[in-house]
Amino acid sequence: MIKPALFAALLLSTAAPALAQTGTPAADPARLKADVEKLVSFGTRHTLSSATDPKRGIGAARNWGAAEFERIAKACGGCLTVTRIADRFEGPRAPAGVIVENVLAIQKGSGDPAHVIMIAGHIDSRVSDPMNFTADAPGANDDGSGTALVIEAARLLSKQKHRATIVYALLSGEEQGLWGGKLLARHAKEQGWDVAAMLNNDIVGGTKGTDGTIVADRVRVFSEGIRASEDLAAQLARRGIGGEDDGPSRALAKAAVRAGTRNPAIGLEVLAVRRPDRFRRGGDHLPSLELGYPAIRFTVGVEDYDHQHQDLRSENGRKYGDTVDEMDFTYLARVTALNVALARELADAPPAPARVAIDGAVSSDTKLVWTPVKDAAAYRLYWRRADRSAWTDSRLVEGGDTAESLLKGVQIDDHFFGVAAVGADGTESIVTFGGLPPQK
Repeated sequence: MIKPALFAALLLSTAAPALAQTGTPAADPARLKADVEKLVSFGTRHTLSSATDPKRGIGAARNWGAAEFERIAKACGGCLTVTRIADRFEGPRAPAGVIVENVLAIQKGSGDPAHVIMIAGHIDSRVSDPMNFTADAPGANDDGSGTALVIEAARLLSKQKHRATIVYALLSGEEQGLWGGKLLARHAKEQGWDVAAMLNNDIVGGTKGTDGTIVADRVRVFSEGIRASEDLAAQLARRGIGGEDDGPSRALAKAAVRAGTRNPAIGLEVLAVRRPDRFRRGGDHLPSLELGYPAIRFTVGVEDYDHQHQDLRSENGRKYGDTVDEMDFTYLARVTALNVALARELADAPPAPARVAIDGAVSSDTKLVWTPVKDAAAYRLYWRRADRSAWTDSRLVEGGDTAESLLKGVQIDDHFFGVAAVGADGTESIVTFGGLPPQK
C-alpha cells in the first residue's frame, strides 16, 4: 500500500512519475579509465586469441574481469555470485570453431529471483581484419568502454539490495557473430529468467566523430518496435492496434529517456533511435530480442570510424586505431550513471503487467483491463493522442489487486494506452501497451 502522502504526490503527476530518483551514484572517470587501460594491456582480446596465456589474449582479460567481480562481491559481503558460461561456436569468422565464454556476476534480488535485469558489454576486440587474432587490438572504446561500464555498474548497484536480480555480463565473441549475446540469451531462457530489461553497452566512451564533431551531451539508445520474436499473426495483430511503436523494447527505450529526464545531473540527452541498431550493423542485444526479451543498445552520440575496427597505424598524418587517448572518460561516467539510474529504477520496481487490454468501441470512454502484478502497490495508466509517440497523460490507480479502470471522456479511436506497475516507493516498471479487447 502506498502511503497517503506519497499517493497524493504521485496522483498530481501527469506524463511522468512524481517521485524522482535522487542520489544516483556517481561513476568514477578515473576508475573507468584505469579499467580500460587494464583491458588494453592484454594486447588483444580477439575471441580467437589465447584463452590460456596469463598475460595476453581473451583468456587473461576474462580472468581479470572475473577477479574484478570477485573483488566487488567481497566488498558487498558476497552479494554477487560470479560464474562463467561457455559453448562452442563455428562460423565464417571462426571456421575451425571456438569456445566462447561469458563472465557473469549475479546479484540475487529480494523478490522473485527470476525477475532479471541484465547489463552487458562485450570484452572481445578486433582490428581491420576480423580474422587477425595476433595483432594488437586495443579495443579501448569498442568495447573496453562497455566492459568497464558493466564492472562500474556492478560496484555501484551492489551497494544496495534490489527487488529484481541483476546480471552483470562480460560477453565474448561479439565481433565474430554476436555469439556472446546468443549464449547469454539462451542461458536466460534455460534458467527460466523473466528478463525485464537487457541493457547492452557497446562503444559508449567517446565524444568525437570522424569529421571532428564533438557530441558530449547525448547518448543514442536503439530499440525495436515490431518485435523480432513475434510471428506473422502477432505482427499483424500489433499492426491492427497501432502498436508498431510500442513493443517492450521501445517501452524500455522510453524508460531510458525517463531516467535521463529524472536525473538531470547526469547531463545526457537520450536520443531514442527507432530502429534495433545502427544502419546495417548489430550488437549483442539482438539475440535477446529474438527470444522476446526487452533489449536496447547504448552507443555514443557520434562515432569515430578512424578509431574503430582499425589496425594501429598512421597514414598521411592521420592516426588510426581504437586507443585510450581517443576516449572521454567523463562522458563514459555519465553513460554509466544513466545505466545505473535506469537499472536501479527497474530493479526496484515490480515487473510490468503481462497483458493490458482495452475496450471502448462506439463509446466516449475507454476501459483498461490488465494482469495484476505481485508486489505492485498501484498502477499508472498512460495515454496519448494517436498522432504522438510520447506519453502525454497519466493517472495513478492505487491498489495492487486492481485490474481495471475506466477513462471517461477519452475516446479509444483517438488515443493509445498503456499501464505500468508502481511499487510502494514509487518506482515504476516499463509501460505495457494496451492491445486487444478484454478476454470474455
